[in-house]
Amino acid sequence: MNKGLPQDDAARPLRPALALALRGRCPACGEGRMFARFLKPSPACRHCGQAWDASRADDFPAYIVILLLGHLLVPLMIEVNAALDIPLGVQAALWPGLAILLALAMIQPAKAAVIAFQWSRRMDGFR
Repeated sequence: MNKGLPQDDAARPLRPALALALRGRCPACGEGRMFARFLKPSPACRHCGQAWDASRADDFPAYIVILLLGHLLVPLMIEVNAALDIPLGVQAALWPGLAILLALAMIQPAKAAVIAFQWSRRMDGFR
């Protein structure tokens, strides 16, 4: 994979890095875990030593989740309201609850994808 390039100049393809990161694996080697806790990146991969605490994902993963949730839930709400006669009280509990569950399910993969993108493009602390 390295093809004689120095380690600093080795290719970092985005697609495999994203696929690994979305599963919570180290985009550099595919073996180590990317997160120490729910949203806290590991200081470094235990397998290859790639440092993950240099990432600067900041609020971008949350923006991605909000954008995706809006595009998923609003059409779903419109279609469900058109097809079914669900009482307003049930909907008042259903939609916010579904939004919270989906946001919790999406935030870690979104953060992993942002970090993998930064790593593959050598942004911020990933040189």
